[in-house]
Amino acid sequence: MKIKRQKTAKKLLAFYKYNYGFREPFQILLDGTFCQAALKNKIQIKEQMPKYLMGGVQLCTTSCVLKELQSLGKELYGAKLIAQRFQTRNCSHLKKPVGAKMCLLSMVENNNPHHYFVATQDQDLSVKIKKIPGVPLMYIVQNTMVLEKPSSQSIAQQQSLQSNQFVPVYQQETIQQLKEEQGLVKEPRRKKRKRKGGPNPLSCLKKKVRPPQQPSKEKRRRRARKKMRITESSVKVESTM
Repeated sequence: MKIKRQKTAKKLLAFYKYNYGFREPFQILLDGTFCQAALKNKIQIKEQMPKYLMGGVQLCTTSCVLKELQSLGKELYGAKLIAQRFQTRNCSHLKKPVGAKMCLLSMVENNNPHHYFVATQDQDLSVKIKKIPGVPLMYIVQNTMVLEKPSSQSIAQQQSLQSNQFVPVYQQETIQQLKEEQGLVKEPRRKKRKRKGGPNPLSCLKKKVRPPQQPSKEKRRRRARKKMRITESSVKVESTM
């Protein structure tokens, strides 16, 4: 089951790499709900996240998330301790802190220019994140971390850019280079040249002339007996006449 989940994650990561230019180390924005779920399910985020995404990661949060966890008191004290271990990214709410939900949405607005992943258990936040194309969403289900499939907005944007005339030249080169590095570009098969076929060498062989076989002694005896019978029968016929 673990191998199957990693294969699925690899395919989903390939989508974001080729279409939105994601690179390692992946930047994961975590909120308090994700840290609390990891604490309850005994998930070591720092150890398991790189293994699941099969690459380097940078776990980070914002000052608004930390202040919200602090204001919620003892119930989320453990989640606050976990979040404090991560890098704190500067948001635009240093003077006037806002809720974690609004803060994370502001970090990925305008098509997620800094290529953040968002890790949350907040359903309302997840719905709003899916409306922004090019934002990978992560959550915890049954003691395991899960990378959500690309949203319909992300797929629709990618499909609209499939035609080369709408894709910038630098983006085409980046996508092509990534595909070559991952070995996903298949070399065109070379057509086999048809060689001019000559005559079948077996048909050109001369027929072997077999020497005439002499009858065996037994066959000679049979022939002699047959002749004798014929002559005797003819003599009897003449005598009767």
